[in-house]
Amino acid sequence: MNKYGNTRIDADGITFDSKAEYARYQELVLLERAGEISKLRVHVKYPIIVNGKLVCNYIADFTYFEGGREKVEDVKGVRTAAYRIKAKLMQASLGITIQEVTA
Repeated sequence: MNKYGNTRIDADGITFDSKAEYARYQELVLLERAGEISKLRVHVKYPIIVNGKLVCNYIADFTYFEGGREKVEDVKGVRTAAYRIKAKLMQASLGITIQEVTA
């Protein structure tokens, strides 16, 4: 257990940061099998570069395609200050809006 009270889970060769993240993964796997989403990926790293300099990396919990559009999801129990800044940087530098799934 970490400082936010979540428990890590190892499943399908992946380490999930929380039970909620693992539960969302299971939902997305079912959606992919049903053909509602495609190209599901877990823990995708996005370098955030501003003025040619690497500011930080954002690691998305999940990415997938739905209706021909890429979706980036993060399962959130706590919206930390670092997360809020990275979410704004993702939007400003890459044009990606993170979809939050509440735990």
